[in-house]
Amino acid sequence: MSVLFILIGISLLVAICFLAACIWSIKDGQYDDEDTPAHRMLFDDVPKNKTTNNK
Repeated sequence: MSVLFILIGISLLVAICFLAACIWSIKDGQYDDEDTPAHRMLFDDVPKNKTTNNK
């Protein structure tokens, strides 16, 4: 029965760590721009200029 209390305590500690990481990432601005990454794949990449040396 005492193992159950230890496991509950460890699970609460892990849950608090995940909650703190989530709050930290939100305050850091990780989820500010939600639209641009979804639309980025629709735009064509600008081709690089290739210079060839024909000797």
